[in-house]
Amino acid sequence: MDANRRSFLGTAALGAGSLIALNQAANAVTPGTDHGDAGEGGFGRDVTSLQGGAPVAYHDPKDVGAMPDFRFSLDGNKPKVTSGGWAKEATVHQFPISKGIAGVHMYLEPGASRELHWHAIAAEWAYVIDGRCQTMVLDPSGASEINNYEPGDLWYFPKGHGHSIQTIGDKPCHFILSFDNGAFSEHGTFSITDWIDVTPKDMLALDFGLPADVFDKFPKGEAYIQAGPVIPISQALDAPWPKESTHKFRLLKDPRAVREFDGGTFRLATVDEWPIQKTMSGGVMTIRPGQMRKLHWNVNANEWHFYLKGKGQVALFGSGGRGKVAEFKPGDVAYIPMGFGHAIKNTGDEDLEIIQTWDNGKFEEIDLDAWVKASPNYLLSNNFAGASPETIAKMKQG
Repeated sequence: MDANRRSFLGTAALGAGSLIALNQAANAVTPGTDHGDAGEGGFGRDVTSLQGGAPVAYHDPKDVGAMPDFRFSLDGNKPKVTSGGWAKEATVHQFPISKGIAGVHMYLEPGASRELHWHAIAAEWAYVIDGRCQTMVLDPSGASEINNYEPGDLWYFPKGHGHSIQTIGDKPCHFILSFDNGAFSEHGTFSITDWIDVTPKDMLALDFGLPADVFDKFPKGEAYIQAGPVIPISQALDAPWPKESTHKFRLLKDPRAVREFDGGTFRLATVDEWPIQKTMSGGVMTIRPGQMRKLHWNVNANEWHFYLKGKGQVALFGSGGRGKVAEFKPGDVAYIPMGFGHAIKNTGDEDLEIIQTWDNGKFEEIDLDAWVKASPNYLLSNNFAGASPETIAKMKQG
């Protein structure tokens, strides 16, 4: 072969190699992204492989929203104070992430009452922390129920049902209220004193069959929480509905609520245990020092916490490469959006106690370790490339 021919073939081979390299470079994923050019890979049935990219995807911060703050100090908020007690709230207005659930910490002095009222946009769920109280509720059929409560008891009032709360006995009573609408505010309550104050007196006279001038002595504005004489427990008789429809649930005394887990205890009431509670579930979780509620996510509801006791840490996973860790102490609230992965760890030296609610009567969650245990080894080895077979096996054993 003469020198000219060898030179031509060498040049041709170099040209072909350069062309392949150029084509590969053209098809390569742009550095610092996980994207190729528009339309690469083909259309419909006519598709083809693309040159592989990085071992893990790149998440451009511009493609996902910032990880939201999910901690708020409910008890650090300003209280609404009237003659018989106070209330502090955490709504979407103060705590923007909490779109599905709002919360209130309410304190009633002995003899005080949270006046007759209703909520137009939310149902009310409550957990009694300390003291005793009595509720009265009226539903659209005209049926009413009166119930007495002790620490650890729950109540639930459907949206729009008229109700009130009265302290009984000589101790103050305080409780956590949770509402299935993050936009609900205690300042948006429909209260009986407020209504009577703004209604023409001739209409009130016709409605109640009384002289119009008697309403001059009624409160000028919303009483909200009104001071009053102490009601002895012996005089506060209750009149409950049939058990299957009652507004009351003995969370800490009903064996149906027990759901133990590794690291602590859980008491939960759902619509299955408490039929009237159709739009919410709720309970109390206790985590021992150094232990945690394992990585999991909620399938069908947002999750809301109020921290009663101890120190805790919540790690939140929000997809798109986003994660955030926050520390919690008594009086704080957390909000976990539906579907976000999370875990709760006790970082203190005493039990961590948390009141928890969900905005769905059915409680559904999935644990990460259960998902791993149910998956084939070859799938896990592919997902966790670099992990040894021994590590995978131990993950599956838990």
